[in-house]
Amino acid sequence: MISLALFKTIILTVITLFITFSLIQMPDVALQASKQGLELWWTIVFPSLLPFFIIAEILFGFGIVHGVGLLSERLMRPLFNVPGSGGFVWIMGMASGYPAGAKWTRELRLSGQVSRIEAERLVAFTNASSPLFILSAVAVGFFGDPSLGFLFAAGHYGGSVLVGIAMRFYGYKDTRTRSLTRSFSIKQAALEIHKARMKDGRPFGHLLGEAVTKSVQTLLLIGGFIMLFSVLTQLIKAGILFDALSYLLTIFKVNEDLHMAVISGIFELTTGIGAVTSTTAPLLTQILLVSFMLGFHGLSIQAQIASILSDTDIRFMPYFFARLFHGVAACVLVTIFYYTTDAAARHSLAVSNQPEFYKQSYMEFMMNFGPVVTITSLFAAFLFLWQKRKQSI
Repeated sequence: MISLALFKTIILTVITLFITFSLIQMPDVALQASKQGLELWWTIVFPSLLPFFIIAEILFGFGIVHGVGLLSERLMRPLFNVPGSGGFVWIMGMASGYPAGAKWTRELRLSGQVSRIEAERLVAFTNASSPLFILSAVAVGFFGDPSLGFLFAAGHYGGSVLVGIAMRFYGYKDTRTRSLTRSFSIKQAALEIHKARMKDGRPFGHLLGEAVTKSVQTLLLIGGFIMLFSVLTQLIKAGILFDALSYLLTIFKVNEDLHMAVISGIFELTTGIGAVTSTTAPLLTQILLVSFMLGFHGLSIQAQIASILSDTDIRFMPYFFARLFHGVAACVLVTIFYYTTDAAARHSLAVSNQPEFYKQSYMEFMMNFGPVVTITSLFAAFLFLWQKRKQSI
């Protein structure tokens, strides 16, 4: 019998060969898709995530995470069965969007503040889409209706909380996850912050430089994944694999008009959402598909998170199954909110009363100013690395 490791090797080899032959056969498609992925990273992803990454790195260096952990222990432990320091990761992960939750869960794990089971619980529900993306890019940019943003946000973040509550029972027999809840004390939290800051010991200028450098390095990794999966998505659309996946969707009674959207969303989130809103499907169908995609993240973001966690003992599969649960939970919540808030009527009125400029303003703003932020940040990171290397010689 073929061992599991050998089977995995065969599968990975076949996939790699398929991608290689597809690139040789369709270089024009690969080039155009790569440019689209680069533009997405260059104009939107990098400038949107960079400020949150830098601030979070500085807060870690100042020891803020220790103080927040002490204050939020009473909430995080009974609700999600993770230490209070997970509260910082949860808040920053929701504020800045995926894959930020994985990045800071990794930091907690490497510093020994969480056990492996606790880290796997934490990474399952702290990776969420940012409010900026949901309220601006999805609701306004794709649907042209800001009122739908609150519907998406309620379903998405509500689903994230449900994932966290469900994951509290994961690995429940692990004795390391059971700790006494510490008392709430602002004074003690301030002392914890001071101790952590003194232990870190880096001057602010040095801390800021490393925060910029580490953030840029992480975003460069994310940019590579975005370009890779942009290429893969377009190669699949243009190749025979799309026909095979489309036939599979037909077996499950999925409308043919939605095949492109579903397949795109499986691989890359933004492309999938754009494909959904380009169909003639009913509004509720579009909303449910987009809600599931936001919870599932797409294989591109999942690959980014797997790469970030690769140098730790945090396993990927609990996170993957949590994504399926998150997608389903978000759909259920959105359906409830949709029928209880009369979202369809508000959407029709909003779309009919909005000029085209309103739909495009967010993307135009990011395309005008996003590249400036990207170039400036890359230059600043280069200068810091050059200066650091010069001092070490």
